[in-house]
Parts: sequence; C-alpha cells; structure tokens
Amino acid sequence: MTGIENPTISEFEETHRNGVISLWERCGMTRPWNDPDKDIDRKLTDRNGGFFVLLENETVIGSVMVSYDGHRGSIYYLSIDPNCQGKGLGKFLMKHCEEFLLELGCPKINLFVRQGNEAVMEFYQQLGFSPEAAVPLGKRLIPDT
Repeated sequence: MTGIENPTISEFEETHRNGVISLWERCGMTRPWNDPDKDIDRKLTDRNGGFFVLLENETVIGSVMVSYDGHRGSIYYLSIDPNCQGKGLGKFLMKHCEEFLLELGCPKINLFVRQGNEAVMEFYQQLGFSPEAAVPLGKRLIPDT
C-alpha cells in the first residue's frame, strides 16, 4: 500500500457513523431508497458478521460489512475513499474479510456488483471472484423512505 501511513482496520464504533456515511456518499454508494443510517442500525443487530472501518489516523478512509449465515458469506458496502483508491486498500480490507469468514468456517463468499460497474467487476475478478449463473432477486419488506 503506497501513500497511506499505517492504515488500521477497526470494528465500527458509533463515532465512525458520520465518516462512514460521508464515505459512502463520496463513493456513490448511497441510493434514495436506502437510508444509510438505517443500514448501519440494521447491521449493528447482526450477530453473525462484522462491520469494519479502515482508518488513517482517526479518519475513516474505508468500510465494509461482512456477514455469514452458516451457508455463505456476504460482503456489502466495501468502499475506499476516492482519494485513496488504487493503493491496495480495497484488497487489504477484502483480505481481512476473508480471514474473518474463514475463522467462522465459511466456505464461500457471495457479493453483488451493480450492473455497469465495470471497474468494480475488474477489482473483484482480480481477487479471484467470478460471475455465477444466478440472478439475484429482491423484495423490500420495510421501506426506508
């Protein structure tokens, strides 16, 4: 990792909330139908996963949510500050997630990439992920707005 001095991975704490939401906004990850505060609140009730932040000094420069349902691991909201991208930090966070999931006995990770996001597809393919013959389906149970 170049250009970042001593990045550290920490479990999410409430003091990180505004920095994480700001990061997600800068990365273009927020959507009108998903309230980021509610996404964080819901994640904090997850007993089978983790919510990690990447810090440079005390500044949030990355985040990721990881979960394990006993069958598959899931990765959500992997984000690196746009000014810090291309320095190996996303790979650093993903390695942490994979180690976390392996400790839980997780055999496989599933994740979603929005259609048309070729840069992110390339990132994950470089880490060994590949498209699968499955179509994700969704149904909102609780509206955020």
